[in-house]
Amino acid sequence: MRNTLPELRREHGWSQQRLADELGVTRQTVISIEKGRFDPSLPLAFRLAAVFGRAIEDIFSPDPEPGPGATTGA
Repeated sequence: MRNTLPELRREHGWSQQRLADELGVTRQTVISIEKGRFDPSLPLAFRLAAVFGRAIEDIFSPDPEPGPGATTGA
């Protein structure tokens, strides 16, 4: 899943720690979400949307499906 968290966070002038504090999670959680290593739970996604005043769909989008003949690297 892709996200716009780093951009939104910078627009607000917030550090990763500030966002973590706003959400009640660790800074490591914010880092993992921003890097796409962790998909947030639905309640956390709703908290993120509320903090930034955006719809969840404005923050998160699915990775594009590979086209025909594309390799997955597996």
